[in-house]
Amino acid sequence: MAEDTDTQAQVPTLARPLQEDKADTRKPATWLATFADLVTLLMCFFVLLFAMSTTQQETYKELVKSLRSALGAQTVPEAGTREGLTMHAVPSEEPSENQQIDELGGMIEKEMDEIVSEVRELVLFNKLGGEVSVVKTESGVVITMSDLLLFSEGGTRLSDKGLDILGKVASVLSKLAYQVKIKGHTDSSPISSAFYPSNWELSAARAARVVRLLVANGVSPQYISAEGYAHYHPVATNDTPRGRALNRRVEIVYERDSIARQFAGMNSQ
Repeated sequence: MAEDTDTQAQVPTLARPLQEDKADTRKPATWLATFADLVTLLMCFFVLLFAMSTTQQETYKELVKSLRSALGAQTVPEAGTREGLTMHAVPSEEPSENQQIDELGGMIEKEMDEIVSEVRELVLFNKLGGEVSVVKTESGVVITMSDLLLFSEGGTRLSDKGLDILGKVASVLSKLAYQVKIKGHTDSSPISSAFYPSNWELSAARAARVVRLLVANGVSPQYISAEGYAHYHPVATNDTPRGRALNRRVEIVYERDSIARQFAGMNSQ
């Protein structure tokens, strides 16, 4: 028994081998450096594009000249070409000619609309539909007054109603500093008298009579003129009584060109 005990005591005990910690043997991620370089280059590229696109025209020209001298004339594309950069035009402080024309046209249209509006209000308030009308045409504003409202047949003496209405029309026209033409028209019926040998004299005399009344009621004489057209500018047939009545008329005309000249003169001052 003693020997067995000694034998067991002499059997060496096997120690477990120590396992060394394995070091991290993963390879370094070298692609990150390449990716970082690529991102940096892209950032520089876009910064360069932004800087060149916002460069003023003169600065860009100097840059192109410098690059051409260093790299050659064919290396640097012209601005505005498909391969080159499109330069943004520097906004001008002064409006362009087209802008000025558009603004002038808008002012003229607005002024003519206001004239038409005021005269129509006058017509509606005084119940003159059919006797006084106003229209805006391509040539300007035309106010038409029937001779039945203004004159006795074949004469130039203004009726009481004609005097009253022309006085009210003058209150509108006196506020306008534009050239205005008073045009007299007759029908084709011939007239022959000691005062009016033909429709020419009659139409001119009626226009002059209206001019004198408008001037007396505040319209500036330097802006107004009288013209007679006889029966050569009819608006209806002369074969019927109604047509002849429409042709016997006085027109108050504000021409678009005269309004345009006035506005152009104001803008040039």
